[in-house]
Amino acid sequence: MSAARTIRPGDPMSLLTAARRRRERDELANGHVVDLLVIGGGVTGVGVALDAATRGLDVALIEAHDYAFGTSRWSSKMVHGGLRYLATGKVGVAWESAVERACIAQHVAPHLVHPFAQLVPIFDSTTRKDLAITRAGLTAGDALRRASRLPSSRLPGPSRINADRVRELIPAVQTDGLRGAFVSWDFKLEDDARLVVSIARTAAAYGARLITRARATSITADGAHVEDTRDGGEFEIRARNVINATGVWAGTLDPQVELTPSRGTHLVLPAAALGRPKASLTVPVPDHFGRFVFTIPQFDDLVYIGLTDVPAPGPIPDVPRPDADEVDWILDVFNRSLNKAVTRADVIGSFAGLRPLAANPAEGAATADISRHHLITGGPGEVITVTGGKLTTYRRMAQDAVDKISDVKCQTQRIALVGAGATPIDPAIPHRLVRRFGSEASLVAGLADGDNSLLQPLSSESHSRVLGVEVLWAQQAEGALNIEDVLERRTRISLVPGDSALVNETVSALLDKATMTAH
Repeated sequence: MSAARTIRPGDPMSLLTAARRRRERDELANGHVVDLLVIGGGVTGVGVALDAATRGLDVALIEAHDYAFGTSRWSSKMVHGGLRYLATGKVGVAWESAVERACIAQHVAPHLVHPFAQLVPIFDSTTRKDLAITRAGLTAGDALRRASRLPSSRLPGPSRINADRVRELIPAVQTDGLRGAFVSWDFKLEDDARLVVSIARTAAAYGARLITRARATSITADGAHVEDTRDGGEFEIRARNVINATGVWAGTLDPQVELTPSRGTHLVLPAAALGRPKASLTVPVPDHFGRFVFTIPQFDDLVYIGLTDVPAPGPIPDVPRPDADEVDWILDVFNRSLNKAVTRADVIGSFAGLRPLAANPAEGAATADISRHHLITGGPGEVITVTGGKLTTYRRMAQDAVDKISDVKCQTQRIALVGAGATPIDPAIPHRLVRRFGSEASLVAGLADGDNSLLQPLSSESHSRVLGVEVLWAQQAEGALNIEDVLERRTRISLVPGDSALVNETVSALLDKATMTAH
């Protein structure tokens, strides 16, 4: 069994590089038999790889595209305590969310989560019944926080504030009849794709082999036929166990799996369009108890607004797209609580993800009513498939999947991801790097090597404040193999298409220079 340990910043075993990919791909293609083959490089797949590797299993993971290519990068960027599930009576799901939130915030990735306030406005029109329901829900959610042993010093309890304070925090809020707001707290995730890459690097540090651009064209209980879409060729991987963690694509490899995909859409607005809010505005969806449209202010002068929950039948696209009706629905609900309506002209980006819901709704039922609990099918001697769940509970999903093939006790509750150690206090290191890379921030900053331009934003006109050294680190440590990996998943610049256009040439030049230096 691999002993739990603290992974030091820049540990060579944690570095995901093109050369390592080629070496480990060749080992697998040449007949090395692994204890476990994981299919899928989203948060569930890399979580399974880490869990299994820390139990001492010989693990390989293959991903058809890149880490966090699918649903894992299209979340609301939150690690939340399941308040919505509590409101709809799904106490078990809410409790699991609260427990996993505490685990991530205190042990696994404290450097990647940041407390933020969520405001539910109170107006003259708000009924006593609505006040009582909201207050009871927040109180119950805080009881889950306390029961999960997450201290109030890390995440404060709920409170009520007056109208003046609401306007300070959310300048764009509707002021007519505004009486105040309820305040609750949850965690904003620095970035969902960054969490996935951090888990992948941690799994690599424990010896897992992780191969991107390796598509499984067919799988059995003892391996997979794989197409290498980067270097070409096809090969077989032999394994004693196989876990299918491909999310909404799970049914393409395991025909016994039936999913009901649901699309969740978010809009991206410049923070200035909402007066640069300092908290999240939460707006109840009329006639849909327990559903909300809400904002998530970002550090890069952006605000995300979401989200929808609509059926998404038919073929699964590589990159889902919001439709016009979803955009209009979000704006319509959200504008009910604003002084001045935001319009499509204010929207500078959007994104949508497909939830791999693990149940079929009754005829006429909404996908919002399907449980978010995960489902694991199969066992030893069979393909094991993981479906359902959500980003916050990825670790528990992985634990339950690996429990199917191992009697060794799970260790990931207290295994810290790369970057989770003591953060540097050197004021010369940009705070952005500390926030995104934790204890590895000084290593990332050091890639500038005297070139201060690499510690400046790639473009002064872009909403994104990505620094040049982040591009270099993505290639040298985080498995980025091309410019799309950098723009779309390591930095998320592409969430605003106009920002991508501003920095595309600069990023391309940095990658070319780094490649030449490496050779």
